[in-house]
Amino acid sequence: MSLAALPKSIVERLADLEEDEVLALVRRRLADGDDALRIIEDCNAGMRQVGQRYEQGQYFLSGLIMAGEIFREVMELMQPVLEGRAVKRASGRVLLGTVQGDIHDIGKDMVGLLLTCYGFTVIDLGVDVAPEVFVEQVALHKPDVVGLSGVLTASHAVMRETVGLLRARARDAGLTFPIVIGGGMIDDQICRFVGADYWVADAMSGVHLCQRLTAGTA
Repeated sequence: MSLAALPKSIVERLADLEEDEVLALVRRRLADGDDALRIIEDCNAGMRQVGQRYEQGQYFLSGLIMAGEIFREVMELMQPVLEGRAVKRASGRVLLGTVQGDIHDIGKDMVGLLLTCYGFTVIDLGVDVAPEVFVEQVALHKPDVVGLSGVLTASHAVMRETVGLLRARARDAGLTFPIVIGGGMIDDQICRFVGADYWVADAMSGVHLCQRLTAGTA
């Protein structure tokens, strides 16, 4: 069999925005007993390819939106499986939100679901969250970790403002917590610009980082 004739993987089909085929492959792999987290990792890889094609001008905003909807449908299929394997013991408290001016929630919702499955208490503030709201909710819930999400490039300045306000109010209140950022365009340079402590590229990396942070091994 030639390489061209090999069946396309979930990674490739998601990158090509083939909605029905992606969902059919997810159902088949779940039925075959494949590990749910490995399926999610493949979907993450496909989403990264979509982001790369957007950056290269191969996809427009509509492509990003379609990929997000496919991913949301995948997570709806995965949720019962993930909830069934959820850890019951408490692992820590994580506060999440998408920063003001950004209404993207796919990545944030996925991180929240996976954190819950790993025993974390998740406080999800939703999308388009103002810096002052982050500050108020941190003072109320006193989380172990704060996570800021943002997909738009314009979100970086708002993240910077939010981090600065959180740092100032935390000092005044005697609170300490690491701040983690995530999103499609996040890297080391953006993390330094924003002033966050850590950044993650995908949901599972976020879960593993929160585990290390709450265990004191990060």
